[in-house]
Amino acid sequence: MNKKVVVLGGGTGLSCLLKGLKDFPVDITTIVSVCDDGRSTGRLRSEFNQVAVGDIRQVLIALSETEPLFSELLNYRFQTTSDLNGHAVGNLLLTAMASITGNMSKGIKALSKVLNLKGKVIPLSEDNSITLMGVMEDDSIVEGEHNITKTAKKIKKVYYKTEPKVSRDAIKAIKNADLIILSMGSIYTSIIPLLICKEIIKAIDSSDANIMYVCNIVTQPGETDDFKASDHINLLNNYLGEKKIEVGIFNHEKMDPELVKKYETEEQKDPVILDRENLTSIEIIEDDLITDESGIFRHDTIRLGFNIFSYLLNHKK
Repeated sequence: MNKKVVVLGGGTGLSCLLKGLKDFPVDITTIVSVCDDGRSTGRLRSEFNQVAVGDIRQVLIALSETEPLFSELLNYRFQTTSDLNGHAVGNLLLTAMASITGNMSKGIKALSKVLNLKGKVIPLSEDNSITLMGVMEDDSIVEGEHNITKTAKKIKKVYYKTEPKVSRDAIKAIKNADLIILSMGSIYTSIIPLLICKEIIKAIDSSDANIMYVCNIVTQPGETDDFKASDHINLLNNYLGEKKIEVGIFNHEKMDPELVKKYETEEQKDPVILDRENLTSIEIIEDDLITDESGIFRHDTIRLGFNIFSYLLNHKK
């Protein structure tokens, strides 16, 4: 029987991790943050009273085993002067399927069959009132994920305006997991939104699974400025309960200096330094994990998936 892996996160980082992991014989369940309220997703939330679909769309594409052209179709955004402008086709399909089946979870299950998904996708909550709040470095309060990410201030902490009702399927998956993975991605707006739910932390603490963190390659302005690898671990551990991160996957490959400089000047992002001397309490897995063929730093999805699978083979719960 394949090992059960539960991955928590959202955004591009999560979809990147899943693209590689799905090529290995593991039972994947993804629990996706649903507090995004910008662009197409935000408009659909307001109009149809549903949870955010943008990150769910990306995860479905990442786990799908259909033709690449179909993935391109789901990500296609209309460019027009009508109300369709800016909407992604996949967001509209998810909205329609949720309306047909009765809720987003059922809609995802139905669409998963069409997309021949290699894994399960569970939204954190069906509660559309879910609103992420940010406390900034100057103690000002910002409401909504989109506004938090656009604020030119450093985030001190995040919380929910009202505690959301967490999916029962999500809780069950975590309790039965062989490995729980906190995905790379926007740490305050994609990963921590899952960890500020008391029910999620309680489920993690009651699980026999180890917790793994896949560390970001570069820092993110406003969220992890000047962060080293240990800073990521310490921040996430502050939001976790009794159980802490046992193992981390880190890049140790040297980066293209010209591309590093471009990131520093154009996006204010720096490489995350692997400070092994400050990571003595966890198991370190390090590898050459970077691909930059398109001029963008990304994790090598196959190498990442292989490292996760190798860990599963060599460790018991």
